[in-house]
Amino acid sequence: MSTLVRRRKTKPGERLLTAADLAMLPDDLPSGPVLYELNNGRLVIMPPPGDFHGGVEANLTTTMKNHVDRHHLGKVRCGEVGIVLWRNPDRVVGADVAFIATSSLPIRVSPEGYLETIPDLVVEVRSKNDSLPEVLDKVKDYLLAGVRVVLVADPLKKTVTAYRRGRKPKVFTVADTLTIEDVIPGFQLPVAEVFHV
Repeated sequence: MSTLVRRRKTKPGERLLTAADLAMLPDDLPSGPVLYELNNGRLVIMPPPGDFHGGVEANLTTTMKNHVDRHHLGKVRCGEVGIVLWRNPDRVVGADVAFIATSSLPIRVSPEGYLETIPDLVVEVRSKNDSLPEVLDKVKDYLLAGVRVVLVADPLKKTVTAYRRGRKPKVFTVADTLTIEDVIPGFQLPVAEVFHV
């Protein structure tokens, strides 16, 4: 796990939460289901993703998992899988899809059940409630923690953007085929199929 930590000043009397605290929170409230993340110890409450988001996530997960399993390239996780990016203060995120290469196995899991192995690739599907600055902050945190490639699928723009540390983002449009040859060799997915839900 990466030892990079970005600290923000705490307010007097402010209590930062830990991954253990996060694991104890209910995922169902009287008003309905709820998802959480920790942003350096601060609780972030997120609405559950919508149907279109789920369809895009399913398309990416299915194609990626089939390819990875067929070629024994590693493990794929999906469905807001919790990942501990760092601790003290804790940064726990829920990725839509995560790929862990064979070279990063075996997978390490925290006592709370979250991934402690930093994935080689993470996919985030932008939800209608996600502002671009929020998405880019999360991308930055993934890259700081050691994720090699972060893919952001934007259903509104119908694009998939690949972010890598120290390089310009690469935008794939519906006219392109998504490839990540250096991380998942041989993986190809027409972007139009990503958004065909």
